[in-house]
Amino acid sequence: MTDSEFWEVIALFDWGKSGDDDAVLEPARIALAGMSVDKIYAFDDRLSEKLHSLDTRAHCKACYDGELDPDNDDDYISPDDFLYSRCVVVANGRKLYDAALADPTKMPQGIEFESILYLAESAFEQKTGGDYDHVTAVDHESFQNADGWQPTNTEIG
Repeated sequence: MTDSEFWEVIALFDWGKSGDDDAVLEPARIALAGMSVDKIYAFDDRLSEKLHSLDTRAHCKACYDGELDPDNDDDYISPDDFLYSRCVVVANGRKLYDAALADPTKMPQGIEFESILYLAESAFEQKTGGDYDHVTAVDHESFQNADGWQPTNTEIG
């Protein structure tokens, strides 16, 4: 799946149905289910790559600006919350993704879109009736991008 094809699927989200994540995702799920299993896997791989690229100290700092600081050992930042916040960036399309990737201060605050994480699985299950067992090559979980989380000058070790 090319990058353009990935963003074409994301552009299918029906934001007129905000508040019902399944309804927002439905057009994209139908489109993905109409593709080959390899394309569904490739979509999931691209999604993980994009989420991984936003998994940086700078993006985390911007996401929680004024609330929490990843460099303050007393502040707990939920890995799930930070992941779901990064999901919002990808779910809102290429324009926001490119802007936030280039300038972490473009990260939205206080919103999440966890449901995008299950889009490929849902499309696969619709297509095949089987269980989804694909594991992406890149880990999209929070705090896993080693390049994005290089130690700061204030950290020991």
